[in-house]
Amino acid sequence: MSVKIRLQRHGKKQKPFYWIVAADARSKRDGRYLEKLGTYNPNTNPATVELNLEQAVQWLHNGAQPTDTARAILSYKGALLKHHLDGGIRKGALTQEQADEKLANWLESKSGKVDAKKEGLTKKQIEVKAKALKAEVLANQKRLDAIAEATKASETPEVEEVVVAETPEVEEVVAVETPIVETPTLENVVAETPQAEEVTIEETPAVTETPATEDSTESTEA
Repeated sequence: MSVKIRLQRHGKKQKPFYWIVAADARSKRDGRYLEKLGTYNPNTNPATVELNLEQAVQWLHNGAQPTDTARAILSYKGALLKHHLDGGIRKGALTQEQADEKLANWLESKSGKVDAKKEGLTKKQIEVKAKALKAEVLANQKRLDAIAEATKASETPEVEEVVVAETPEVEEVVAVETPIVETPTLENVVAETPQAEEVTIEETPAVTETPATEDSTESTEA
C-alpha cells in the first residue's frame, strides 16, 4: 500500500483550513486517512503551520510520498532536513548529537526569519494604517472646509453689478430776451372808456282810482 502525505480540506467557503494527513493514495482527497500529522491555515500572514515533526519524519522513513504542497510545508517545518540527517546517522556520516545540533541551528535561524517577517508585516501594516488614517483626516478636513465655504456663500447675498448708464451731455441753453409788454392799469382803462350820457327818465302820470258802482256792490252781497 502506497501512502501519501497530503492536505485534507476543511473550513468554510472561501476560507479554507487544511489538515496534514497520511492517507492511502487510493482514497479520496477528503476521505479516510491513516493519521493526522498537523494543520495548515493559509488565511493568516504568514501562514500558520502546526506539525508533529517526529510522526511526519517517521512516515517519511516508512516511504510515504508527500504532495508538492505538503513537501513545501514539511520543508518549512524542518521535517525533510531531519529525515535527511537521520539518513546520515544511519550511514554513519553523522552522530546523533551533530544531527540534533544542526537541526536546532536550522530551526533557530528559521524562527528568526519568521519573526523578522512577522515584525516587517506588522510594521508595514502599522504604516499602512497610519497613511490611511492621515488620508482620512485630510479628506474629512477638506469636506469640512467645503461645507464651511458653502455655508458662508449661502449666508452672504450676492451683490448684483449695477450698470451705470452714461448720461448725455446737456446742451447749453441760450437765453433769449423777451420784450416787456406793458399791461394796462385800471386807471388807464377807466380814463380811456367814454363817459355814459345821463338818461332822463320822464315821470309817468299816476293812475286815478275809479269808484265802484253800487250795482256791483249789491251783486256781490247777493
